[in-house]
Amino acid sequence: MTHPTYASLAPRDVLTQLYWAAVHQALPNHTLHAYLPEVPKGRTLVLGAGKAGGAMAHALDALWPQDAPMTGLVVTRYDHTPPRPADALPTRIEVVEAAHPVPDAAGLAAAQRILALTKGLTQDDLVICLISGGGSSLLTLPAPGISLEDKQRINKLLLESGASIQEMNCVRKHLSAIKGGRLAAACAPARVVTLLISDVPGDDPSVIASGPTVPDPTTCADALSILKRLAQSTQGLEADFIYKLLENGALETPKPNDPVFAHNEVHMIATPQQSLEAAAGAARAMGLMAYILSDEMEGESREVGKVHAALARAVAHRAHSEFQPFAKPCVILSGGETTVTIRPRREGAIKGRGGRAGEFCMGLAQALQGQAGVWALAADTDGIDGVEDNAGALVTPDTLARASAAGVSLADCLDRNDAVGFFDPLGDLFTTGPTHTNVNDFRAILVL
Repeated sequence: MTHPTYASLAPRDVLTQLYWAAVHQALPNHTLHAYLPEVPKGRTLVLGAGKAGGAMAHALDALWPQDAPMTGLVVTRYDHTPPRPADALPTRIEVVEAAHPVPDAAGLAAAQRILALTKGLTQDDLVICLISGGGSSLLTLPAPGISLEDKQRINKLLLESGASIQEMNCVRKHLSAIKGGRLAAACAPARVVTLLISDVPGDDPSVIASGPTVPDPTTCADALSILKRLAQSTQGLEADFIYKLLENGALETPKPNDPVFAHNEVHMIATPQQSLEAAAGAARAMGLMAYILSDEMEGESREVGKVHAALARAVAHRAHSEFQPFAKPCVILSGGETTVTIRPRREGAIKGRGGRAGEFCMGLAQALQGQAGVWALAADTDGIDGVEDNAGALVTPDTLARASAAGVSLADCLDRNDAVGFFDPLGDLFTTGPTHTNVNDFRAILVL
């Protein structure tokens, strides 16, 4: 098969094709078949949560033997259930939808139903758990003494605090009656096979969707420490009654070596690194050198953008040598999960809109200062940047010039975390719609 060369494509098209190569690699219908367990002697129950939940459920339903009974319930984000072919057989796995990133009553109802389905399981039964990013919000079941409103408030404040995904999910696990290994405990003594799509740096199963089916190595003390540390920068985060529940250990989670995990298996069916490697392969097929920095990048989005800009400028300015390992033309790839700390708004200021990919692109554009020969795309692989409709944004050598001509201030937009306000007037928002998978941030910088 002959691939178009990068020289025959517009830079935007090169970047777009690399993004879709990464997404394609992580689609459940391409990866799940290799991890199918054997049909059990007893029942097969499918449970799950995440942005890829609908696609994972459809893929499993299509692959599971038609003569083998199977039932189940999976929750995914609103509008993230992929369409099924008109001639498809009736689905055996129910897919429902709920809110993300702040949980709602629909997610609470789904979690209650999922937990109820575990009643009466035996050692002859098999539970297949389909878990992907976003499951923390979608699978919401507050621990006794905590209300949905409490969870919503804390979740929103955590999202705006700049906390890492590990910190947020440590807190979420200890305030939940289903996450942090508790779903697996409810399934015992049945065999539990967890199929994961990773959206976290390091692919730690206990962090993905707050690890509902795996042991939790973190403690109530860890969660309490995180809440207290963040309380000062997130007014209203502290809650005395939650502090007390954490202090007395009433919210502790199942730990490694707990016998409830004795019959459990965990398989990673798609990871950020695999998607970056697929994008790198697509770039090389176009005639470009491709370099993967890391699939575990974290930090404040705009600052990570500035670091990427410094690297891109160095590649653009300097010849390849033993001291300058990146040779142009090339594409520089990275993944991970950056964070955005929401700045306090000045009185009367317009509320900013956007997510971490757009924030990265603003920081990148500011630091590139119109560098010739450099284009970039940053987008979330689930197709949604934060809570907006776009997946991310594009940066071009003339981004700042076009913004100036349009009367759009980058400094002002950065001040209010308004990536949509900056890139939308330029026509540089990158919009895909839901992709039905989620391996988190995708960043590609093209240096020609």
